[in-house]
Amino acid sequence: MENVSRDVDGPESTNTNPLRRLSLEQLRRRTSMKWRTYPHDVLPLWVAELDVPLAEPVAEAITEAVALGDTGYPAGTAYAEALAEFSRKRWGWDGLAVERTAIVPDVMLGIVEMLKLVSSPGDPVIVNSPVYPPFYQFVGHLDRLVVESPLGPDLRIDFDVLEEVFRRAARGAARPVYLLCSPHNPTGTVHTAAELARIAHLAREHGVRVVADEIHSPIVASGVSFVPFLSVAGAENGLSLMSASKAWNLAGLKAALAIAGPEAASDLARMPEEVSHGPSHLGVIAHTTALRDGGAWLDGLLDGLDDNRRLLAALLSEHLPAIGYTPAEGTFLAWLDCRGLGLGGDPAEVFLQRGRVALNSGSTFGTGGDGFVRLNLAASPEVVTEAVRRMGLAVT
Repeated sequence: MENVSRDVDGPESTNTNPLRRLSLEQLRRRTSMKWRTYPHDVLPLWVAELDVPLAEPVAEAITEAVALGDTGYPAGTAYAEALAEFSRKRWGWDGLAVERTAIVPDVMLGIVEMLKLVSSPGDPVIVNSPVYPPFYQFVGHLDRLVVESPLGPDLRIDFDVLEEVFRRAARGAARPVYLLCSPHNPTGTVHTAAELARIAHLAREHGVRVVADEIHSPIVASGVSFVPFLSVAGAENGLSLMSASKAWNLAGLKAALAIAGPEAASDLARMPEEVSHGPSHLGVIAHTTALRDGGAWLDGLLDGLDDNRRLLAALLSEHLPAIGYTPAEGTFLAWLDCRGLGLGGDPAEVFLQRGRVALNSGSTFGTGGDGFVRLNLAASPEVVTEAVRRMGLAVT
C-alpha cells in the first residue's frame, strides 16, 4: 500500500504553521472547555483542542452556509465521499466504500452505537491501557465490562497479554469486543500494518469483534504512515469510527462517520435511523470541507507539530531531565513519565498548583497511568516553552 503523508493538495500548498497564528491574548477570549475550566493564570495544555484558527476553506464554508440559512438537518453522502478520497490520497487506501458508512454525532457516541450492534449488556470490552478515559466511562455507562490488556513497556501492544485476554473473554462471553485506539491515545503510538493484521487474526481466532477509534488518523509525525484497520487482511468484519474533528479542531461541530468492513455491512445496516439525526448539519459541512480542501492547512499543522515534538524534547532535557519522554509517532499529545520526579501518583496536580500549568493526570487513563501526565502539544512554541519552564520551577 502506498502511503502519502504530506502535500496531497499539490504544489500550491503553503504549509504555514497554524500553531503560530494566534496570540495567547486571542486564545484567552475563547469560551470552550480548554480555556474556561481553569483560572486565567493557568496555561492549559490538557484537553484535546488545538490552539489554531479554523482552516480558511472550513471557515468560508461555514460562513456561506450561515449566510444562506443552511442550518437544517444533514443529508447526503458528501462527508463519506470526501473521507474516501482523503483515504486514497493520504493512506493509499481505496477500500472505504461510501455505501458502508453512516454519519453519527461524534466518535464516542458512534462507538456506543457500534457496541450496541455487536455486543450485549455484560459482555467484555477489551482496551489497551493506559487509554483515553472516556473508553471507561462510555463503556461502563453502556453496561459493558471494561477489561484491560495493558500495553508493553515500549508502549506498544503486548500481544502475549492481548491473546490471553482474548482467550479468557471468548470463554466467558457470548460477544466480546476489542476497542482499538489507533493511533493510540495517550501514547501517540501508530500501529503498523503487521500489528494490525495480527490483531485481526487473533480477533477472528477467538471470536472477538474489533471496533477501531481512528479519530487521530490524519495526525502522524514526518516519516510515519497511518494504516486504517479495515485495510488489513482479516479485518473484513471490523468497524471503524473516523472524524475530522481532531486534525482540524472541529470538536464543537459535531459529526463523525461509522465505517464497516465488507462482512460488517449487515451490522451497520441495523443501526437505528434516528442516530443519523444527531450530527450537526454545519458539522457535516465543516468536516467535509476539511477533508476535501484542508490538506495544505493540515500539512502546515503537521510540520508545526514535528517542530513542537523536537522543542519539547529539548526543553525537558534542559529543565526536567528526570522526565521520560519519547516523541510520539502520531496525535498531538505527549505522554510524560514523571515517576523519576518523586511527585507521587498524580504529578499533574503538582504542576497545576505550583506551576499553573494544566495537564491531564495519567491516573485517569487506567492501569499504567500513575506517575504520568499527558501534555497537549497543539500550542505555539512560545506557550510550550513557558509551560515547561513553569513545570521545571514547580519541582525545584
